[in-house]
Amino acid sequence: MKISARIQLGVVLASIVLGIAACKSAEAKKAEQHRAEELSLAKSHHNPIDSLPPVSFAWMKESNAEKRWVDSVYNNMNLTERIGQLFMVAAYSNKDSVHVNSVKKLIRDYKIGGLIFFQGGPMRQAKLTNQYQALSKLPLFIGIDAEWGLNMRLDSTFKFPFNMTLGAVRNKKLLESMGIQMAKESKRLGVHFNFAPVLDVNTNPKNPIIGFRSFGESKENVTQSALALMTGIQESGIYATGKHFPGHGDTGTDSHYALPVIPFSKERIDSLELYPYKKLFKNGLSSVMVAHLNVPAIEPQADIPSSVSKNIISDLLIDEMKFDGLIFTDALNMKAASGTRPPGKINLEALLAGNDVLLFPENIPLGIELICMAFQDGVLTEERLSKSVKKILQHKYRIGLNKYQPIPEQNLIADINPPQNKILQQQLFENAVTLVQNQNDILPIQKLENERIAYVKLGDDQNTAFLESLKNYADISEVTVTSLDSIESQFAEFSKVIVGFHKSDRAWKSQSFTDTEIQILDRLTQKKSVILDVFVRPYSLMPISFLDRFSAIVVSYQNADVAQRVSADVIFGTTAAAGRLPVSINAKYQAGMGIDTKTINRLGFSLPELQKMSSEKLKVLDNIIETAIAKKTTPGAQILVARNGKVVYQKSFGKFTYDATAPKVTNAAVYDLASLTKILAPLPLLMQNYEQHKFTLDTNLGTLLPYLQTSDKKDITVKQWLSHQAGFEAWTPFYKQTLLANGTVNPTYYSKIANQTFNTRVSDSLYIIGTYRDSILQKIKNSKLVPNQGYKYSDYTFILAQKYLEDQLHSSLDISAYTHFYKKIGAGTLTYNPTQRFDLHDLVPTEIDTYFRRDTIQGFVHDMAAAMQGGVGGHAGLFGTSLDVAKMMQLFLQKGNYGGEQYFSSATFDTFNTRYFETLGSRRGLGFDKPQLPGTAGPTCGCVSAESFGHTGFTGTIAWADPKTQLVYVFLSNRTFPDSNAPNALSQQNVREQIQKAIQDAILE
Repeated sequence: MKISARIQLGVVLASIVLGIAACKSAEAKKAEQHRAEELSLAKSHHNPIDSLPPVSFAWMKESNAEKRWVDSVYNNMNLTERIGQLFMVAAYSNKDSVHVNSVKKLIRDYKIGGLIFFQGGPMRQAKLTNQYQALSKLPLFIGIDAEWGLNMRLDSTFKFPFNMTLGAVRNKKLLESMGIQMAKESKRLGVHFNFAPVLDVNTNPKNPIIGFRSFGESKENVTQSALALMTGIQESGIYATGKHFPGHGDTGTDSHYALPVIPFSKERIDSLELYPYKKLFKNGLSSVMVAHLNVPAIEPQADIPSSVSKNIISDLLIDEMKFDGLIFTDALNMKAASGTRPPGKINLEALLAGNDVLLFPENIPLGIELICMAFQDGVLTEERLSKSVKKILQHKYRIGLNKYQPIPEQNLIADINPPQNKILQQQLFENAVTLVQNQNDILPIQKLENERIAYVKLGDDQNTAFLESLKNYADISEVTVTSLDSIESQFAEFSKVIVGFHKSDRAWKSQSFTDTEIQILDRLTQKKSVILDVFVRPYSLMPISFLDRFSAIVVSYQNADVAQRVSADVIFGTTAAAGRLPVSINAKYQAGMGIDTKTINRLGFSLPELQKMSSEKLKVLDNIIETAIAKKTTPGAQILVARNGKVVYQKSFGKFTYDATAPKVTNAAVYDLASLTKILAPLPLLMQNYEQHKFTLDTNLGTLLPYLQTSDKKDITVKQWLSHQAGFEAWTPFYKQTLLANGTVNPTYYSKIANQTFNTRVSDSLYIIGTYRDSILQKIKNSKLVPNQGYKYSDYTFILAQKYLEDQLHSSLDISAYTHFYKKIGAGTLTYNPTQRFDLHDLVPTEIDTYFRRDTIQGFVHDMAAAMQGGVGGHAGLFGTSLDVAKMMQLFLQKGNYGGEQYFSSATFDTFNTRYFETLGSRRGLGFDKPQLPGTAGPTCGCVSAESFGHTGFTGTIAWADPKTQLVYVFLSNRTFPDSNAPNALSQQNVREQIQKAIQDAILE
């Protein structure tokens, strides 16, 4: 250290020591005088709270008890203690013991009044708060900047949307709910002040420090949004603080580094910047934070920031605007303040200007001493000091610090991260996502059968949730642009291109398009129909001069996962676009603009509570299936639950096999659906034929299938046939008749090489003679009916249905099901012979076959009869994921309508979902399985309605829907692996039924 620096430091330290002594001497001399003055002031000056307008915040109202407590505490404080109350000092929970000890010293030696916490974690902050409070003679105020919740400062906490996102939300009650949640979490952490809401009207797109922290550029929208947030915060017992007075929204300078100028007239400032403050003051705003700004129209001296300006604080804020709540400076360590005044001096000037609390001051000892000396010299009057100190004490009383209790640390993390947060966040983004262009009503995308859709990612941040969500609705191809010149060829086959612009969701990160990205968009929009979805602030679109060329523009505001999922829902119509731009992009796309869309009844996604189900109770499903997997009832499984047309639970468990190195099951894993095929492939096609009057329920099989005219099956009616009342045998192991005595395949029927004769693939390297399917049909014709046997489930029913449909439609069943249904509803994984479309690592194996194909059955149908028909059977052969199965079940639940298209009438569905032989002991509808009849066994938990319907499958599957509760339940597994002949533990232990019961129990109403 240089000698001169040492001398200067010595002078400062000496002045502090001398000043403290002088301050103590002044205390002794004036103690009695102070008490006398207090009595006089109490009689001659009304309490500031008296001038507040009537508000609903009962806890903030003055009481006689409060006044007695304030006077008593104030009268028993010495001067140092009173001055200490003015200081709110920075504290961190992620710093070392040096910092902690320095804060403790300020509490112990200088009697500071409060702490503002910055970075750290909630548990660490709670522990430190308890330590600091224990040291303080008078409980400390605890404040925090939590504009979007505690996550603005603390890890392990919930992040709510930014204010600009909230500004897009028209339903301001949601913002009030957010304020309530934020306040509850702050209160649980021992926080008394949330330095929010931001009242700045951000009319400057280049504002470097406010921007996304503002609710927008409309003073009315800012006011409505801030009022809602403030109301929620203060109704829940936390003080809200409006900032940054008199208005930081139209600045081009960051006050952390320099003093911004507000070069507008007083009339403009009064009509715009001050507008939100006036409204919130009338509604009970408890406190205000004053910014560091140069405002020549109000404070003519250029070297006096607003935070130390008597003209701005005392004359404007207090006298003219009649605000008598608590007044905070903005952080006094910011260069816009500290750069204009030496340490310590700015604290005194801020107090004299009218501030009550000095936030984040530098050199507290010197600041206290200078205030003390000003008091001794009469520059600071007793009246002025007592006004701020008593106001602070009033606020401490109202927040409960007269009866301070330490923060309970148990369950803290869980308490400040309640499940309600996710529900509210979902609702906020559903109401925020904004459609600002929609040429020819391109959104929501509807006719999926006519589309080939590409997705292009721009930006450098994650996009997983968006891409996965898009793929939930349609077959989406991700394309990476290799060069500008390749764009035309790369996208030639696609009808639409969805571009997602993904930039970091972290505060103050750059969200600009690069020049190359703008060039890509330019080329794309010249050649293709492009839907641009930006997960950034609207300002990012300003440099794009050709916005009118986009078919649609969606502003999703933030790159959070929930925003990505909601935005995909908007694009495909399961959530309506409802947001409004909070700021302008250009002359065409102005603040307040937004295009509403209507929903279409596709299967969408939601949270359980939003569909009146308990997420906590749905966790039971995890326990049931994890226990079942541990007991080796199945290697893995997918479970999906939807209610009211929204998926509320979709999880995957276990692995493809019991091998420790086997792939984990994901939601994209494709399962052999076994007998679910019956209701997912031939049955809806039969419904369409019925509706087209191709047959009635009394039509007989001899008419539908002329080849049966010469058999004993010709008089079986459709009603008997589809209700399993025909007297058919249950099934026939057709494959056994094609084996040699030693159990190997007979070369008369099979070949390992495909040719014109052996042209039907049975497994990976086995082909059957192409005519054998006719042999199966002939064997069914020649089989003997069992007369008067009543209900008897049989695979023959849908093997014959396949024959009928293929004759009628002149197309194979797999193609007809795909073109009539799966392609249209976006169920791209529902397919026969999935090895033609998927890699093996996507396909879950069903068995190690030791008796027929002698191979691991993976990607080929497990059912032997379906395999002998080339993998395409009316009774088995379909593969898919739980999500795509659920789409078909939802189509049934909606009685033939899906995605705005009517596939068959409601009356037709009801016809097929009816029990026609219940009096004969049959639970079956036409094709659909139904819940068991009283006193009998069946496929369900016995807790679903009689209107419910579905089917189960041999490989360990079930798909079930209930019109009464609007539930869809899908369970897929490969319980047959490795040996389908082993005992069926999945059924024996009622795993599927237990899960269904747990789903029913999770319904809230």
